[in-house]
Amino acid sequence: MPVKEKIGIVISDKMEKTVVIKVENRYPHPIYNKTVVKTRKYLVHDEYNACNIGDQILIQEYRPLSRRKRWLAMKMLSKSAIIN
Repeated sequence: MPVKEKIGIVISDKMEKTVVIKVENRYPHPIYNKTVVKTRKYLVHDEYNACNIGDQILIQEYRPLSRRKRWLAMKMLSKSAIIN
């Protein structure tokens, strides 16, 4: 079974070794054909606290690390222009 991967944007980095990202899923509505956007938040393990708010990262499914944290930050695709 292949490993699941998703691309998302960091929306919170206030926790130690954990970031919250949002992943958007866009699809056409079956009847009205308007594009519908569903957003889902994931808790992601960030071992070195390298991610900041606004960064785009690639995440990969991983073993359970806590009650809600089951994803691992693999690599940063783009840095944010926001300076913290």
